[in-house]
Amino acid sequence: MSLFTARVLTAAGLLHRHVHRRNFIAARIKWVRDPYLDNVVQREKDLKSVISLKNLIFSQPSKFLPISVASLEKDRLGLPTTVVKFIEYYPSVFSEFRPEKPLSLPHLKLTRQALAIHREETRLSNSQEQLKEAAERLAKFLMLAGAGRVPFVIIDRFRYDLGLPLNYVLNLLPDYPDYFQMCSIRCNNGCEMLGLELVSWKNELAVSVMQKKEMDNNVGNRRIPFLMELPRGFDLEKKVMNWVHQFQRLPYISPYENAFHLPPKSDQAEKWAVGIVHELLHLLVSKKTERENLYSLGDYLGFGMRFKNALVHHPGIFYVSNKNSTQTVVLREAFRKDFLILKNPLMGIRHRYIHLMNKQPPNLRRKLIPFESSRRMNRVLLASKHGLV
Repeated sequence: MSLFTARVLTAAGLLHRHVHRRNFIAARIKWVRDPYLDNVVQREKDLKSVISLKNLIFSQPSKFLPISVASLEKDRLGLPTTVVKFIEYYPSVFSEFRPEKPLSLPHLKLTRQALAIHREETRLSNSQEQLKEAAERLAKFLMLAGAGRVPFVIIDRFRYDLGLPLNYVLNLLPDYPDYFQMCSIRCNNGCEMLGLELVSWKNELAVSVMQKKEMDNNVGNRRIPFLMELPRGFDLEKKVMNWVHQFQRLPYISPYENAFHLPPKSDQAEKWAVGIVHELLHLLVSKKTERENLYSLGDYLGFGMRFKNALVHHPGIFYVSNKNSTQTVVLREAFRKDFLILKNPLMGIRHRYIHLMNKQPPNLRRKLIPFESSRRMNRVLLASKHGLV
């Protein structure tokens, strides 16, 4: 038995003898659009791709890159279109030029404004405070459900959302040898993958956001309810609402415990799964992630359909947005309308990139007016010419 398995089984122990077996009421829960949280997702459209292309450019010794080379990396960068069209969308971030050499190919570089933000981002990311916080977030990520180890292929899915350095394997892990070590993980299909594990369990980190709130409020009650907020127009059937009230009164199990001894279809097991998703989203700097990332972690941890049920059964805790041609899970309580309440400094940097992406150089503003807006403007100008306005 591994160190982690022994520890979590001991911790779980007899805490959960009384298992509530009431199952979720079979009723249809309609999806209701939340325009504020949709805006949270929509305004970050292409942000990750812009930052990825920016990092690729700045990884070059010359700090510029041939467009032909960037085109080869299109899929890895997640660009929604060709590199040429993509940089045309964001002329305040990227600049195209030709080096002063015969037969030079078109190259890319960052604009002066983008370069300034990049330098501030680098300074922040390399600060000891940010590196320590990133290491702690990663350690807590590994500890979810008492796991202690996770394959790199899954960690890489969450790297951006966790706010880890671009090359965290080289630029973060070696500085925390008492936290992390690489390991080999055998999958269910018999294959082995390279993964990351904790050197030793960190009891001081195995405290969830929910438990911290309980301690701050001096409640001393294991029946900690989740914050819930349903959008306007959302109406749960009475029998479902009664089930939710009963669910909220169930004992809270730490997401860092291993509670797989619970019957998988019991309400108590579902509250544990909800607590894991809740804690995971709190660990992420943007308090959201793509649904497929969440499911990949759930499959590895052995939760199967339980993460899906957590999202479907609890729309007052989690919101799933369909914006940007994907499905993004958002933690409701982290936002006031579309404003992120507790903002990590990294999110401040990302919002500066968003502002720059939406900023068009004066000589391009007229050319980039949307079609409908230009038609409307032409009608106004024509009416003005004839004295109608």
